[in-house]
Amino acid sequence: MLTYISIIITAIFINNIVLSQFLGVCPFLGVSKKISSALGMGAAVTFVITLATVVAWLLQYYVLNPLGLQFLQTIVFILVIAFLVQMLEIVLKKIAPPLYQALGVFLPLITTNCAVLGVAILVIQKGFDLMEAVTYGFSTSLGFTLALWIFAGIREHLDMTESPKAMRGTPLALICAGLLAMAFMGFSGIKIG
Repeated sequence: MLTYISIIITAIFINNIVLSQFLGVCPFLGVSKKISSALGMGAAVTFVITLATVVAWLLQYYVLNPLGLQFLQTIVFILVIAFLVQMLEIVLKKIAPPLYQALGVFLPLITTNCAVLGVAILVIQKGFDLMEAVTYGFSTSLGFTLALWIFAGIREHLDMTESPKAMRGTPLALICAGLLAMAFMGFSGIKIG
């Protein structure tokens, strides 16, 4: 149980996929202008990362390793992620059109989100079993969503304030992202277990 708590806290706060490992920075900066869009992207990423982690783990340990095809890991994982996103899009379009409308904009962005591929590869590199992999994938995506949500709140607040003309937009967003990453670095001193 302590192992799972350690994985959850580490993935969300200490080694946040965006703020500590710098994976998924493009959607972090691009979709963080409004809290609603940030939460929509976070929900879609949570689903895809969790599912992709399970499928990638199963493929690695039941197909690639037994056949000696570990060198195909990256290509196979990219194809799996693209397939999962396409299947998710088709299923949502048929079963839940309102949810598809809400997430439809974010689904193509997830295919190119390096955080999804990064988590799938990190799970294998860390040698997690299946339950640890699922816990890590889900927790990492929650950390991504948390960072995106906080950053979107900051950016919404900044839009209502006066700032120097040269700092408006991307420059101020990057400074805030750096400060947010430094704030999350404060969690690195936490010892679990």
